[in-house]
Amino acid sequence: MKRLLSLVVAALVGGAVLTASPATAAPGPALSRESAHLGAALSRESAASGTGSGFWHAAGSQLFDATGAPVRMTGVNWFGAETGNYAPHGLWSRNYKDMLDQMAGLGYNTLRLPYSNQLFDSGSKPVSIDQVQNPDLQGLTGLQVLDKIVAYAGVKGMRVLLDRHRPDSGAQSPLWYTGAYPESRWISDWTMLAQHYKGNPTVIGADLHNEPHAVQGGGGACWGCGDTATDWRLAAERAGNAVLAANPDWLIVVEGVDCVSGTGDPECGWWGGNLSGAKQFPVRLSKPDKLVYSAHEYATSVFAQKWFSDPAFPANLPALWDHFFGYLHKQNIAPVLLGEFGSTLADPRDKVWLQELMKYSGTGTSGMSFTYWSWNPNSGDTGGILNDDWTTVNQTKQAILQPYLIPPSGSGGGTTDPPPPASCAVTYHVDNTWQGGFVATVTVKNTGSSALKNWTLGWTVPSGTQITGGWGATVTQTGQQASAKAPSWAPDLAGGASVSIGIQANGPSTGTPGGFAVGATACTT
Repeated sequence: MKRLLSLVVAALVGGAVLTASPATAAPGPALSRESAHLGAALSRESAASGTGSGFWHAAGSQLFDATGAPVRMTGVNWFGAETGNYAPHGLWSRNYKDMLDQMAGLGYNTLRLPYSNQLFDSGSKPVSIDQVQNPDLQGLTGLQVLDKIVAYAGVKGMRVLLDRHRPDSGAQSPLWYTGAYPESRWISDWTMLAQHYKGNPTVIGADLHNEPHAVQGGGGACWGCGDTATDWRLAAERAGNAVLAANPDWLIVVEGVDCVSGTGDPECGWWGGNLSGAKQFPVRLSKPDKLVYSAHEYATSVFAQKWFSDPAFPANLPALWDHFFGYLHKQNIAPVLLGEFGSTLADPRDKVWLQELMKYSGTGTSGMSFTYWSWNPNSGDTGGILNDDWTTVNQTKQAILQPYLIPPSGSGGGTTDPPPPASCAVTYHVDNTWQGGFVATVTVKNTGSSALKNWTLGWTVPSGTQITGGWGATVTQTGQQASAKAPSWAPDLAGGASVSIGIQANGPSTGTPGGFAVGATACTT
């Protein structure tokens, strides 16, 4: 989750390396069935979308479903199960199905779901899950909570990529093991999960270890150095082949490291983001068509990497990305997943960076897969797709990502049909005014046929308006984003039913609020 630039260049590199970033080369030898796959892909590229059917595999740089249709992950990270909560964050505020409904409704077809090995210890109990909002999660183990999320993600047609984010719930680790959680435990937990979800096509694979990296002063993870205690590439082969022996259907996702000597300038980048060593030292799996490489990439507001201050910015970015990971895609070597990338957009360069990265990833099912960091608003250095109210959407970020999202479709392993589409209508009326304040009523009508369960209405208040109280719902405001959460005594709004919410506010009454939405569903006004 943390992405600081490694400071171990001097420890890893004896002198300056003047080799230029690798140029795009002609594709290497194809897999035996690749030509047939790619020929079929060309004929149905425009029609294929979403998550497809059955389990996934790779041919060259393209992912395919079980029918041979091209597919692409365009997803999001929902973190928390790797922390001391032992469950995804935000469940203290909302129902987990409501969260997944919103993700799918916005167009995210894949959920990257972090966990720690400590989650599976007998003493690790999920906490901070509101029992009114999530009654069916009460008393469950961490794995059982994940099971519930996986099951409903499948109903929505989404896919799930499990991410071993940390050995314990406390912090990142540069290596894939620690004294308390040795390599044997790392592999045994992965094989347990592979067997646990075997036959369930919602879960498509294993992101083996999050952000392996070197440490200041020497040590940590390397790529291709040959030391079994530190060579991440060799460890990924050991774990990946063990997982495939337990579940041959899964994709094996292998992240980069931060520093790789001898591959050109720059030698160091983001934790997990440098795959330049895979050209000379590729990952070798028992099933080569299950390999996916993954890189992490962040903006200058996370860390001021030197390329952000280059006078050529942003024109310098494509060559940089080619060097770190893009060559694998461009040279048709293997699929690439941008497993984490995100920003608060606090620096003006951040928005430029994000726009350029999405353009670089490509459109349609032939582009690089990605899972944005993060869904959660409580990622300190990036923020999230959700605003701090855990309900309304950061429209600036969503607008940049939206053209590249491929909504979930296909079976996805779900066992029931998704509920009918939600719809709603809102009326707003100022009831009383005085100098410096007013009282108004917001009326929400469920214009659909199915109940809106555990609903929360979000909207944007006019500039200068500050809500000071509310009734009929739990009303809060952060910045210009307001929300009204269903009361605990009436959490659902039946089809055709209406509910009125009173608000008291300081500021002028003449402004017009807008952007009313229940979850991901915009309401008419």
